[in-house]
Amino acid sequence: MLSSRRILALLPLLALAACATSGAPVQGAANLDGPPGGSGESAYGLFLAGQSAINAGHGETAAAYFSRAAAESGPAADQFLGERTFTAALLAGDVKEASRLAPSAPGDDTAIRHLAGLTRAVEAMANDEGAKARAILAGPDVGPPHQAATALLTPFAAAQAGDAEAAIGHPVIADDPVGQFFASLDQGKLFERAHRYDEAETAFRALIAGGDPGGIASLNLGELLERRGRRPEAVAIYDQALARGAADPVLPTARARAAAGRAAPAAPSLRRSAAEALIAEASILIVQKQEEVALAYLRLALRLDPTRDGAWVLVGDILTDIGDTEAARVAYLTPKPGSEEFVSARSKLAWTYQSAGDKEQALKVARDMVAAAPSAQDGATTLADLLRADERYADSAKVLDKLIADQGAHPDWRLLYMRAVDFQESDRWPDAERDLTAALKQRPDEPELLNFLGYSWIDRGEKLKQALAMVQKAVDGDPRSGAILDSLGWGYYRLGDYQTAVDKLETAVVMEAGDPDVNNHLGDAYWKVGRKTEARFQWNRVLSLEPSAKLKAEVDAKLRDGLDAPVRGPLASGS
Repeated sequence: MLSSRRILALLPLLALAACATSGAPVQGAANLDGPPGGSGESAYGLFLAGQSAINAGHGETAAAYFSRAAAESGPAADQFLGERTFTAALLAGDVKEASRLAPSAPGDDTAIRHLAGLTRAVEAMANDEGAKARAILAGPDVGPPHQAATALLTPFAAAQAGDAEAAIGHPVIADDPVGQFFASLDQGKLFERAHRYDEAETAFRALIAGGDPGGIASLNLGELLERRGRRPEAVAIYDQALARGAADPVLPTARARAAAGRAAPAAPSLRRSAAEALIAEASILIVQKQEEVALAYLRLALRLDPTRDGAWVLVGDILTDIGDTEAARVAYLTPKPGSEEFVSARSKLAWTYQSAGDKEQALKVARDMVAAAPSAQDGATTLADLLRADERYADSAKVLDKLIADQGAHPDWRLLYMRAVDFQESDRWPDAERDLTAALKQRPDEPELLNFLGYSWIDRGEKLKQALAMVQKAVDGDPRSGAILDSLGWGYYRLGDYQTAVDKLETAVVMEAGDPDVNNHLGDAYWKVGRKTEARFQWNRVLSLEPSAKLKAEVDAKLRDGLDAPVRGPLASGS
């Protein structure tokens, strides 16, 4: 979802996309088949070409067209095109060029000018020009809405400039608890850099005592302790974080390293730590749905440290959301085998091809990923998911067979759930029932499992009372699920309690209005209580919702004959 135009500092670029009428070249625009070049192209034509490039999701091409347009334009258009050229270059990841183009005149848009100042400061830090970066960050060219990013970068610029005392100052970031957390985390890192180890440890422990979301402070403290030769204490810190359920995927690796006595990781460089600070702010902006500003921050972070694979994945996610699939794929291809982010990135890469209808390329990416990371469960499950999406259920089940077998007597219940789907769709119900029963032994209160098994029994006319109780338990666990409420309504229908079925299914269809099965069930229930006109309305609606071939044939027959033809009546028995 794109942010509103007043919140976004990057409005001018987005406005171009809104002005373009289609992804096709605009009349009078330059040729989009290749990069802009040559002479004789009008500034206006190049500008329109840039609009079309943005609308088609080609950020780098747009940046090139806007740059060319700015060079060809007259003074009156310089400011207008300059802002757009700067923004396009920054979003495309050319921070060096964006810094060169950064608007700084008093008449420029304030938010854009302040982002430009931040960009120039980051470029200076990337070139180890800490004093220059510090001066920019302290000057009038950086300000709202980038105060938090400025506060986080300033200590690192001071350290890069050689001012150790200024570097360990503790910035206060008002009304931004996440930014303040990272300011305190960064202070601990800078204390260590200044060889003030006790103060670094104190800073990290204070953050841990405050809750340590994700285990980030625990990881930093553990690494500090490892570097100080205090490995048993580091292992204890890692264990405590893992016991709290900390989500940082690096923690188990760090714990294994410390326990084995392997070499401690080197202290992060200034640029790496500064990049982490910008990534933290970008993550906040993503949660706030300010994706374009977040993308700008991520590009700046990667200028400081292009090895930050987590940032590359976030870049790919944002570019996918705004339609620049080609650039997203470049981002997803950046993490290489061995990286913590490799499987996540390649999984998302595969789904970009699946979403575009290129199923074979999606499977190729997934299979190559599994070959490169054979021990990664997430990679294999992505391959299984893609095969399932292609309705290749037997092949998907084979992938899951190996994963489940490798896990021994107590496989992950989620793997059993996924294989049960494959078995059911392959007409192997006894195998599906076995997997669901085993999964429920692990997670007896899981609504999805209760619903899957309960609904399957209901639809098959088996164990109806037991199935209805299971589905009711699922509804109690997830009352906002229209699909689960549909199962409950269908259970009452099968038991012959048609009025209760109508009551439940009418609520379910409000929650799942576009689901053909829910509409079909409500149509059946309406017919049984004598509301035949409404029943036919629901069945006709099913046909408008792209039902499966099997469901379409069933509904066609009901529209022709109703439910009064000699067919098996509702199953009112069962236990």
